[in-house]
Amino acid sequence: MSKIFVDACFRKETPYTPVWMMRQAGRYLPEYMEVRGQAGSFLNLCHNPEKACEVTIQPLDIVGVDAAILFSDILVIPDEMGMDLEFIKGQGPVFHDPIETQEDVDRLICGEEAANKLTYVYETIKLLKEKLPEDKALIGFTGAPWTLATYMIEGQGTKTYNLCKKMMYSNPELLHNILRKVTDIVKLYLEKQIQAGADVVQIFDSWAAAIEPGRYDEFSWKYMVEIAEYIKEKYPHIPVIMFPKGISAFINMDGVYGNFDVLGIDWGTPMAMAKAKLGDKYVLQGNMEPCRLYSKEETTKCVEKIQETMQGEGHIFNLGHGILPDVPVENAIHFVKECQRVSKKS
Repeated sequence: MSKIFVDACFRKETPYTPVWMMRQAGRYLPEYMEVRGQAGSFLNLCHNPEKACEVTIQPLDIVGVDAAILFSDILVIPDEMGMDLEFIKGQGPVFHDPIETQEDVDRLICGEEAANKLTYVYETIKLLKEKLPEDKALIGFTGAPWTLATYMIEGQGTKTYNLCKKMMYSNPELLHNILRKVTDIVKLYLEKQIQAGADVVQIFDSWAAAIEPGRYDEFSWKYMVEIAEYIKEKYPHIPVIMFPKGISAFINMDGVYGNFDVLGIDWGTPMAMAKAKLGDKYVLQGNMEPCRLYSKEETTKCVEKIQETMQGEGHIFNLGHGILPDVPVENAIHFVKECQRVSKKS
């Protein structure tokens, strides 16, 4: 049975434009909070294939999206590289041993050894393939090397990125050494997700906007392109989605290139501009401002505007970033139904 989401990634004819939401398995769903409470902690939930499988499927049953995205976290990679990760309530993820020197890089577990430690992720995917409806696609994912490196160097989330950007300008060789190690693991990690059953993979560069546009290719995009090329060469039937957040200036500079299928457009990038620059080369995904979900009326307006721009061709509906925890579930359902309504082919 064909999957509408996979078909859309390859620009095949679909009965309507498919839709899913970043962070669709998450805190806005009471059912998710119940399972997370049972797990005891966020990391425990990531490490428990049965429970991770359950929360991955919830948005399909409750909200009606067209694809499931694996429930996990981008930071499981540096965690399994041997870094000391803790999720602290009210603070978020913290690495107690951030990378400062080449010696710190040398102590990291790398390559196949690190990728093989992520068995709970692959087990979750295998369980999902048994339980997901045949017409629903499963999206695997990873953080981009730059986004992962920012956490590994800063030790936690940051608004200034001063430690990793200090390294970028004063010791670029060290930063490239970190990015190289992470890139090599990410390639294997995505490959193992595909081997376990993922139908699509997405690379999230959440902190892309922290890099000035003239340096973005050197310190992020080229590594993402290398990963995509590795996957497409070995698995041409698997769509690859790139989502670099906040790079409208980079798009304007004609900086986007590479062998992948879908480009995620953040809410700060005009969809019409992205379509004019890249719509003939890549399927575009996005890009409603997530806060519009607080208003059904504003959601409908935005969905209609995006449909008017994209005309149901070379497009996947999504938010321009993740759904927020206090969004009413009924509003998320409204978004999905509206996307399907405005794009339905007669």
